[in-house]
Amino acid sequence: MNYHNEQAEGIFRNIYMAYVFGDNLYRRKLIKIPEPRFVVFYNGTDKMPEQSVLRLSDAYESKSEELDLELRIRFININPGYNEEMVEKSPTLYQYVKFVDIVRKYQQEMSFPEAVEKAIDECIKKGILAEFLRKNRAEVLRVSIFEYDEEEHMRQEREESRQEGIEQVNDLYDKLHDLNREEDIWKAIKDVEYRKKLLEEFHLD
Repeated sequence: MNYHNEQAEGIFRNIYMAYVFGDNLYRRKLIKIPEPRFVVFYNGTDKMPEQSVLRLSDAYESKSEELDLELRIRFININPGYNEEMVEKSPTLYQYVKFVDIVRKYQQEMSFPEAVEKAIDECIKKGILAEFLRKNRAEVLRVSIFEYDEEEHMRQEREESRQEGIEQVNDLYDKLHDLNREEDIWKAIKDVEYRKKLLEEFHLD
């Protein structure tokens, strides 16, 4: 599960619309807006750094020297043992981390939906996000299961992609060997970019 707010996009949009439309949209005067900051709280099961910066431009096929659009997102790992001082400053975030920890504890003994149900009951009894969980029990269960299925699906896709990549490289080395291009094999092993070019050459990319 990843910590997120499904309404965040709408809230962000409405805040900016309030600033823009609260003034005359077509006046010449520059309309001042708050500085936006983008943060992702991560509590998935993959091993990730404590903090990092994600950039939209990392996904660009090619980059110009002067980018017309860039987006920096602060990535914060909120799993136990990471950024604990920061998490403890926010009672809601702290309780959410506790909720996820309890879900994972029960998950070792039962199916994921049952684990979420048990965790909700325990958290309500212990006063962990109690009011929110009482009011939104069905929605929490639905979103939690969706995120779990999505995370598992993405993990399977990564594994399939990794296996496909291994098979492509092995096919490349076999073809190079058949063509007595042993030097290219050794160069491809050491140089990732050269290996990509060879994969394209043999239409294995």
